[in-house]
Amino acid sequence: MPGSPWPPGADFDGAGVNFALFSAHAEKVELCLFDATGATEVARHALPACSNSVWHGWLPDARPGLVYGYRVHGLHAPEQGQRFNPAKLLLDPYARAVIGEFRDDPRHADSDSRDNADVALKARVIDEPFDWQGDVNPRTPWSQTFICEAHVKGLTRRHPAVPLELRGSYAGIAHPAVIDHLQKLGITALQLLPVQFFLDEPRLSRNGLTNYWGYNPLAWFAPTPRYWSGRPGTTPLSEFRDMVRALHSAGIEVILDVVFNHSAELDSHGPTLSLRGIDNASYYLLAPHRPAEYENHTGCGNTLNLAHPRVVQLAMDCLRYWATECHVDGFRFDLASVLGRNQGRFDAAAPLLVAIGQDPVLAGCKLIAEPWDIGHGGYQLGRFPPGWAEWNDQYRDTLRQFWLTEGVSRAAFARRFAASSDLFRHDGRGPEASLNFITAHDGFTLADLVSYNHKHNQANLEHNRDGHNHNHGWNCGEEGPTSDPHVNLLRLRVRKALLATLLLAQGTPMLLAGDELGHSQQGNNNAYCQDNEMTWLNWAEADPDLSDYVSRLLTIRRQIPALASGRWWRGQPDDTGAKDVEWLNPSGTHLEAHDWDDPAGKALMIRLSGNWLLLVNASAHQVVFRLPRGDWTLCLSSADEGVLSGEKYTVAARSVTILQTK
Repeated sequence: MPGSPWPPGADFDGAGVNFALFSAHAEKVELCLFDATGATEVARHALPACSNSVWHGWLPDARPGLVYGYRVHGLHAPEQGQRFNPAKLLLDPYARAVIGEFRDDPRHADSDSRDNADVALKARVIDEPFDWQGDVNPRTPWSQTFICEAHVKGLTRRHPAVPLELRGSYAGIAHPAVIDHLQKLGITALQLLPVQFFLDEPRLSRNGLTNYWGYNPLAWFAPTPRYWSGRPGTTPLSEFRDMVRALHSAGIEVILDVVFNHSAELDSHGPTLSLRGIDNASYYLLAPHRPAEYENHTGCGNTLNLAHPRVVQLAMDCLRYWATECHVDGFRFDLASVLGRNQGRFDAAAPLLVAIGQDPVLAGCKLIAEPWDIGHGGYQLGRFPPGWAEWNDQYRDTLRQFWLTEGVSRAAFARRFAASSDLFRHDGRGPEASLNFITAHDGFTLADLVSYNHKHNQANLEHNRDGHNHNHGWNCGEEGPTSDPHVNLLRLRVRKALLATLLLAQGTPMLLAGDELGHSQQGNNNAYCQDNEMTWLNWAEADPDLSDYVSRLLTIRRQIPALASGRWWRGQPDDTGAKDVEWLNPSGTHLEAHDWDDPAGKALMIRLSGNWLLLVNASAHQVVFRLPRGDWTLCLSSADEGVLSGEKYTVAARSVTILQTK
């Protein structure tokens, strides 16, 4: 029967299933039905109606569990941007559940005339009510938000307190031992690497590797079953929801890393699995004057055409689905400059960014941009609309250089420590827009940052050519693991100093999961394909003192009004007469112009809210600080050394000391 063009995808209404698929250039769309295993095609129906380029039909008596795919007929002329081939069974981009395992097969090529149904991925119709048991999103204010970036599998795969059958799964994160650790740290939001259904690139499969990080999506509405425990009575979706509910009950928000910049169909030689065969010219940005090729602003072979209304709709429907049906609290957008590309250039008023900004469902969600892509003009730090936070790589690089290398003045350090107002203080944006981080999934872990001068990515089988070459790291005198106690002590001290200036800086701090445990990836700074003990957090050898140090820093952060107010620092007295921030020399005087710009100046005092004092010494020698008037007491130090004597405090080399006065 004709059914309805809305909603997109496969919708069970209690009496049957409505199917709707957008394709502006198709000549015919066939719905193909399979047995429960997806092995045998049992029926084929042409969708009987097309409304505004949406092909649709209603199948009476169809029920959840039905397995299906599409065959789309039309012109096959890559030189004109069209790659239709009805011999290819195509996955519904709105699929809520995907069955089958992808394998590299030449029959996936759009130029191959052979049928690929027996090796194609299929969608399964689902209807999964869920008892949220009164679940409420925590809605943590930005000014009180502390994010931990983690991988679903890597976080729990080696956790000894998590039952073996739950390790590496959504259920593993929901385990009390994991949630207790997050709560003790003081984490308010867990940001998960991609959980949307993704594939391993054929190149990796041929080398016996997998896409561990998950930045290769195919079905944006379906949680990947890779992180499902497989327990009877559960599904990937139900287990994901259970995880969200458990984290919410502990006051922890869930932020998803989402990938709307490209798809797993890769370049023009990649497999035809979904969008390419449904409507290539609408879904993808094609190269000008060469429509057989793709614009590659992502480095992954293709770029989604997010200026097209139906592609915008796909992204918006997906975000709303995760927010409403899965209670997700926010999204971190991978290579987010692609979201704002319009006619080849970044535009903060691009269709998708405008749609996100005005959507009432997403109004309460946290929005985080990775503000770059690899295309021309792709670096857009500070240029996203109000309401967005952005990964601040300039904070990362400046802080690394200040502590580990040379050439960074106190002015540059302070600018980044004060939430990079030069980049974000415009259009009503607050300091929370600067998402500060020292490490993330992409790059060295904190332990490796102070243990290696060079990347060691040989395990990726790319001859160590992949990954960043400019890490601003320092091995503290010896490359890699060492038994030298002096080197290990220095490494621990510098890590603690970096953590102190991350967690006590203005802006939104983000910690890489495992940094509080001392986790190492053996110098691999691009472990995207390492699904093994290199990336799985080693809880058995965790440093409990380091975790406790992080927890204490966050406790202090919550007590400092200048960090909790959500207002830009002005250096002016408040109602109590205390200034939100003062920048002082070790001598106790205010920094002058020549002090700010001195590249050799590696020590300063930062006074926050009048009664908190950070003594920062990034030099290789101990420094004597003359303290402002007050009865100062020690709260925390990143070094075991340090001497308070009257109005003076001797601070150990490469360390941070935190004092308080009443």
